[in-house]
Amino acid sequence: MRKIFYCFSLLLFFVVQILPAQQPLYEVLKKYNKETIPYITVEKLSEIQDNVILIDSREKEEFEVSHIKDALYVGYDDFKIDALKNISKNQKIVVYCSLGVRSETIARKLKKQGYTNIYNLYGGIFEWKNKNLPIVNNQGKETNKVHAFSKEWGVYLKKGIKVYE
Repeated sequence: MRKIFYCFSLLLFFVVQILPAQQPLYEVLKKYNKETIPYITVEKLSEIQDNVILIDSREKEEFEVSHIKDALYVGYDDFKIDALKNISKNQKIVVYCSLGVRSETIARKLKKQGYTNIYNLYGGIFEWKNKNLPIVNNQGKETNKVHAFSKEWGVYLKKGIKVYE
C-alpha cells in the first residue's frame, strides 16, 4: 500500500510540474508591453464611456463576433488610421484588444500621429466582459460571445462564450 501511495504521489508531482501555469494578467501585460501608454481600468471606462472614442484594435473577425458598443474598428495587422481622420488630436481615446497587448501597439502608433490623450484598456474586452459589462455583435445586438483570440489568451476570459473562429 505504501508503495502504491509513493508511486501515485510521484506521478502527481510530475503531472503538476508539466501543466502550464496561468500567469496573472499584470505579469502578462508587463512581459509584453512597454507601458508607454497609460492604462485605464474597465471600471473607470464604464463611468466615462460616453465621453471617449473607443478604438478596437483586434482583427475584423474578432470585432464582428463582438465589441464594446460604439467602438471604431481599426484593425491590427492591417491597421487603418482612416477611421480617426475626423477626430481631434486632443480627444480622449481608449484603445482595446483582447487583453491590452495589441492595443498598446496601436495606441503608440496613434501617439506618433499626434494624438495626445490616449489610454490602453487594462485587460481589454476580456476584462470588460468579466465585469459583466455589455458587448454587441456586428448587428449591434447584445451578445455573450467573445472571440478568445487563442487558447493561451482565452484562459483570461472568465465570463461569456468563447469563440475561436
